[in-house]
Amino acid sequence: MLSVRFSNIVTSLYLDTGIKSSIVKLELPRELANRILFLDSADRQLLTIPSDILELVELEELHLEKNLIQTIPSEIKHLQNLKVLYLHDNSIESLCDELSELKNLLSLDLSNNPLTRAAGSLWAVSRLRSLRELRLYNLNLGELPVQICKNNYNLELMGLSGNELALLPSEMTNMTKLREIYLQRNRFELLPSVLCQLPDLEIVDLEQNALGAIPDEIASLQKLKKLFLASNRLALLPDSLFKCTNLIVLDVANNQLRKLPRSLPVLTGLVELGLSNNNLCVFPPMLGKVVSLQVLYLKNTGLRTLHSQCTNLREIRLLDLSQNRFSTFPAEICSLVNLEVLSLDDNRLHEIPAEVKNLSNLKCLGLTGNRFVHFPEEVCFLASLEKLYLGQDQGFKLTTVHKSIGLLQNLRELYLENNRFEMLPATIGLLKNLEILDCHNNQLLELPNSVCNLQGLKKFLLQCNRLTCLPDDLDRLPTLQALPLEENPLLDPPLEVCAQGIAAINRHLQEKRRRKALATKIQAWWRGLMVRKYLGPFKELKKDKKKGKGKKDNKGKKGFAKGNKKK
Repeated sequence: MLSVRFSNIVTSLYLDTGIKSSIVKLELPRELANRILFLDSADRQLLTIPSDILELVELEELHLEKNLIQTIPSEIKHLQNLKVLYLHDNSIESLCDELSELKNLLSLDLSNNPLTRAAGSLWAVSRLRSLRELRLYNLNLGELPVQICKNNYNLELMGLSGNELALLPSEMTNMTKLREIYLQRNRFELLPSVLCQLPDLEIVDLEQNALGAIPDEIASLQKLKKLFLASNRLALLPDSLFKCTNLIVLDVANNQLRKLPRSLPVLTGLVELGLSNNNLCVFPPMLGKVVSLQVLYLKNTGLRTLHSQCTNLREIRLLDLSQNRFSTFPAEICSLVNLEVLSLDDNRLHEIPAEVKNLSNLKCLGLTGNRFVHFPEEVCFLASLEKLYLGQDQGFKLTTVHKSIGLLQNLRELYLENNRFEMLPATIGLLKNLEILDCHNNQLLELPNSVCNLQGLKKFLLQCNRLTCLPDDLDRLPTLQALPLEENPLLDPPLEVCAQGIAAINRHLQEKRRRKALATKIQAWWRGLMVRKYLGPFKELKKDKKKGKGKKDNKGKKGFAKGNKKK
């Protein structure tokens, strides 16, 4: 099993797909049914829209996503007050004309439906002139209907990701109010120039296409804030791009970039920059001049060292340098005092400098897949650390966990998988906030009793070790939810008990403790009886008692005789 890498977990802090989060279900009394404004009937296995719903004439927001609906009944026209309609993830093959009569509709989601002749089926949508948000993800669209571009001129958000689009109609220039457009996973080879004529655009997402170039006209998008161009074929970024001076997020990861334009520092408001999986080989010095940067992704860019200009990035909070070629920990990092997340997974590091303790705000540290010979004790002095990744897939394996690990009082997640630890230090029980402890695929022979002090532990991963028994008080971890123990030669509890889960393990440990307490009581009672009856090993006590009594009587008689003599 591969080690956990923090760099594989972290995602953009600013990526916004325009998809709303799940809605809390709301139920109203029957007597108010005719005044229902909001209704969530998502994920109910509905085959059609119930007629009762179509009679709720006051309804303003309706969620019917994730059902099995195949058709939209003509009675949908009765919902004249409807403003939000979610029908995504159904089995709808066509749209009824009556859908176009919802004159107050502001937001419509038809994504992930098997619309036949999808472009032709959208005629009704093109009549909804009040629409502000339209989501048409994954409909296999080969073209965007011109009528939508002409008529839906009030649109502010359009979602078209996951289709087969290679061009956008020139009529799209009518959409002068468009602020967000999502075009991921299509077939664009050039950034559509028509987008450059939409002056209000703030978010453009063209990830996972085949873009080979960005037109100079992009400079006209003066309101552009977020531009996502990852996973394309870009070999260079034009200087004109950096005239979009309001950019706060730029993601050009997974392209063919070898260098960055010198004009990059003019983006004085840039907060997040994604450059991962480009063959940069050297740290671009001009990056050090973008002092507003808070999030910087440089994963798998061929870096061996950092430039001294890197120390100027005083506002940086997240820095991903994983899958590079660092053989020594970059000293420049230690001056980034506001850093909260640092990933150095899959490099060639042998040790961590003592100066790392300067990173007083560091919360997450990824060191999986490096070449440490000894446990890097220096990380134990990062008082704010909440997540630590030290798993090893191959090559160098750690054999001991330093006892200083107990200093990490704020640690919530500790990943030590795929090493050769035979034991854990007792100080691990001091990690009072620990929630996840991953020790799978090691050589653990036993666990310290102190792990039973981890009262907040939720996941304790112990599969593929050499454990024969568990601590007697392990059942006293009230929040434990996961305790995998596969591939351990366990005898106590037996494997068949462990296979039944945590509840069975807890019952076994409790019964064991009860029997042990009972055995102790019986043993104490029996010992007391033996003592009182001078039985077994206590026979000699009876002889000693007789001897002691005899001596005492003689002394008493002697003293009495002497007393008489004096009289």
